[in-house]
Amino acid sequence: MDNRKNNTEKTNLTEKEEKKTDQELEQENQELAQDAQELSDILDKYSKPKSPSAYSQADEEKEIVYGEQYSHPYYDEDPIVGRNTFTPSIMLTRGCINIPQSYVPIDKNELQRNAKLSVHDWMSKIKPPFVENNFDCVEIRFKNSRKEFFKLPDGLEITEGDVVAVEGSPGHDIGIVTLVGELCRVQMHKKKVNPKSDTIKKLYRRAKATDIEKWVQSIEREDKTIFMTRDFVNDLKLDMKINDVEYQGDNTKAIFYYTAEDRVDFRQLIKLLAEEFRVRIEMKQIGARQEASRLGGIGTCGRELCCSSWLNNFNSVSTQVARVQQIFPNPQKLAGQCGKLKCCLNFEYDVYLDELKSFPEIGVPIHTRKGKANYIKTDVFRRLMWYVYEGSSDFIMISADTVKTLLKMNRNREPIDNLERYQIKVEPKSKINI
Repeated sequence: MDNRKNNTEKTNLTEKEEKKTDQELEQENQELAQDAQELSDILDKYSKPKSPSAYSQADEEKEIVYGEQYSHPYYDEDPIVGRNTFTPSIMLTRGCINIPQSYVPIDKNELQRNAKLSVHDWMSKIKPPFVENNFDCVEIRFKNSRKEFFKLPDGLEITEGDVVAVEGSPGHDIGIVTLVGELCRVQMHKKKVNPKSDTIKKLYRRAKATDIEKWVQSIEREDKTIFMTRDFVNDLKLDMKINDVEYQGDNTKAIFYYTAEDRVDFRQLIKLLAEEFRVRIEMKQIGARQEASRLGGIGTCGRELCCSSWLNNFNSVSTQVARVQQIFPNPQKLAGQCGKLKCCLNFEYDVYLDELKSFPEIGVPIHTRKGKANYIKTDVFRRLMWYVYEGSSDFIMISADTVKTLLKMNRNREPIDNLERYQIKVEPKSKINI
């Protein structure tokens, strides 16, 4: 009986608790509904459009500012930009833009703009002493930087820019005349070529229309030939790099320029090339500098490479040249496109050597009562030298003449208190208030 009473009491309690919880939930729901109604009334109140007169000038300025923020080009979609359809002329490697016409010389301005290693004819307005004794050799340009000298036949007058047919090996080649007259004699003397030598090839005639057609056809084959040859090299696993291909003007011979560190056995490659292109094959190994000269490019200075525009002689460049000019020996910055040290490091080397003759010994420390001061760096043209005490990081700038006297005092064992007495102090630049 007691158990039944207890069970009935428990059930009554649970029913009462459930009723209380239901009432509490109803009250909470009513409160939430009231809050939502109040929020909706507030939103309706402020979202109603105002009359134009109700807007103030400040509100209009705010809307303009917010509108400009969200209409910035950064938030716009990227525009659709078409691809560049520019295709360079195939004749650029020969020194002209358009396909030349037979018996019509190419304009000098066009030659100077597009030719590599072009020469200014400073003797064009100087009359020779004897008109009858004109120089009988001319300089002719072929692909990129290849130039050769040829002997003129009797009775043929040639001017700069003429497209001519010259002797090949075998057959004939097509090129553009770049130098005539006395300046050609000076150029041959500079390159140590004897104009009376029997090894100089002959110039046949001006190029005919059929010659120019074959010449253009051979030029059009060159790009395709380069890519196919590189595929052959990769298939044969040869340790060499094909840099350039030049077809002869009569389309019967092709010269392949390559670079390689070691000797390469390319007999199998020559067989494949002869079967594929049906021409006579000639392989020429060139160095890294000659490769950059033939292909051209833009240097770190932003100008055309010196070796492809005017530089002919490739003198050796060492790291000592960079040290003399107080350049930090960073191989990545000192190397050119060929991977070797830049040729322009030699341009100012002699000037630095002459200036350093009047400087004291570089790298010698100065001993003072305060301590030993080690050499850090030199500014050659400002004639300044920097030293720093051992255990310190403060640079002391001293003139080169003062360093001379201090080193002399060290040799004579004369005491030096400190270097601060001789320091050149530089006033900081005043800030400009804009």
